[in-house]
Amino acid sequence: MKLVTYRASVEGAARLGVIEGDSVIDAGRLGLPDSMLGLIEAGPAAVQALRAALPSAPWGARLPLVNVRLLAPIPRPRKNIFGIGLNYVEHVAESAASLDTAKDLPKQPVVFSKPPTTVIGPGDAIGHDASMTKQLDWEVELAVIIGTTARRVPRTEALAHVFGYSVLIDVSARDNRRAGQWIFSKGMDSYAPFGPCIVTADEIPDPQGLDLWLTVNGVEKQRSNTRHMLFKVDELIADISTGITLEPGDIIATGTPEGVGAGRNPQEWLKPGDVVVGQVQGIGTLRNPVVNSTPEA
Repeated sequence: MKLVTYRASVEGAARLGVIEGDSVIDAGRLGLPDSMLGLIEAGPAAVQALRAALPSAPWGARLPLVNVRLLAPIPRPRKNIFGIGLNYVEHVAESAASLDTAKDLPKQPVVFSKPPTTVIGPGDAIGHDASMTKQLDWEVELAVIIGTTARRVPRTEALAHVFGYSVLIDVSARDNRRAGQWIFSKGMDSYAPFGPCIVTADEIPDPQGLDLWLTVNGVEKQRSNTRHMLFKVDELIADISTGITLEPGDIIATGTPEGVGAGRNPQEWLKPGDVVVGQVQGIGTLRNPVVNSTPEA
């Protein structure tokens, strides 16, 4: 299933829906949880019940997709997003050349975080504050959403804890890294476009075979496949869960391939007026404009 969080009107409440063709079916009208976190926390039985209820959904539960506004699938995560740095071999090389990171491949996943306030949805604006950064960069990533609590899980069991997958653009202010720490560079407001949907894990049995790509103003900047991850999805879950309990609704952004602006010659940076589009095969397209958010003097 393709699950979305949407509003049917400007002032309407956020609702949980299922995309079927050109329609959105409202989950709450079927007697199921009416929020994404509510469905995730209700467990696999609730997901099965939602799937079983779709064929008999009443006409009143269906809305034309073009008439709703899609939000981030989880508009306000309860915890920081777990970001993974340097997780594609080619990106390790370009980062070493342009960002002074280590040239050797990491022996363990490089983990950072992005606060909940970074999250924006499809069509929402990425803020460009020129008083904060002159080096705003893009990174398209596969996002993993945890479905059941994972604590010290082995790799062989890790994917059983996945609820589904989405698209995330890890926006980064490259000139705001502080003494090797990335959270401020990657954690400013609007730096995590997320969506347009969550595809349930049963529809993506192998997350290591997905094409992903990104364009800026229609020009392709990144293209790769998740098989090129240095640490696979099951490895990431197993590693993080050795010391941090992963809970329902937690999000892991699994890293980006080569082609970021910092790695180009000459380097390229996002600016107001640009449009960033990230895509992951089988999930969908995430489109976000860049706007000026510099405070007036």
